[in-house]
Amino acid sequence: MSSMSKLPLLLYYLFLLLHLSLADIGTTSQYSPPYTPTACFGSDRSQFPSSNYFAAAGEGIWDNGASCGRQYLVSCISSVLPKACKKDQTIQIKIVDRAQTSVSRPTKPGTTMVLSNAAFAAIANPSATSLNIEFQQV
Repeated sequence: MSSMSKLPLLLYYLFLLLHLSLADIGTTSQYSPPYTPTACFGSDRSQFPSSNYFAAAGEGIWDNGASCGRQYLVSCISSVLPKACKKDQTIQIKIVDRAQTSVSRPTKPGTTMVLSNAAFAAIANPSATSLNIEFQQV
């Protein structure tokens, strides 16, 4: 195989390596209504995405409130509950609140982000209390 024919394959692997390095690893849990995004938007419920895929930011990504409105691609990597992750399922969520001060409490404190019930169920079995996730800001 000539060096010229190896170039597309090399570029593919380089792209794959760069793509994978852009994502972060963290944890997530879920929370239930009432969803009142007081930490980010007061009581402005129009900030919720129509998909109902949103989250409260954990302290690791809160960034003194700068995370409000940020959007992330999120996928499940693993869980203590066997086969909880929905394979090859990635969703886009919007940060609408702060987990530490949210009215509704997360199923597990101290996670990177706390997903709405709809967002959590889109990537995993809702019976799981927490997940290991891959996330990337978009």
